[in-house]
Amino acid sequence: MKYKIIYSKNFKTSFKKLTAQQKDLIINLLEKLAKDETLDKKYKDHQLKGKLKNFRDCHIMPDLVLIYKKDYDILILEAIDIGKHSKLF
Repeated sequence: MKYKIIYSKNFKTSFKKLTAQQKDLIINLLEKLAKDETLDKKYKDHQLKGKLKNFRDCHIMPDLVLIYKKDYDILILEAIDIGKHSKLF
């Protein structure tokens, strides 16, 4: 993998609450991101704006969003949080 994946405390807490199917989807998605692969358009991966401009989000399911950040200098992919859009924003 190109990027090392690290997980924030918020991500770990939120991840535990998900179903097995949701966890599998997220793990597969994080592995693709770590390999620097382009995500399918259905995930709506995009840069955030405003005070969250250093982060990206992608929609794993209609109301399940992953917030993450890539550090290109030290090759780290940080999983920040995951949850319902209304909870995260």
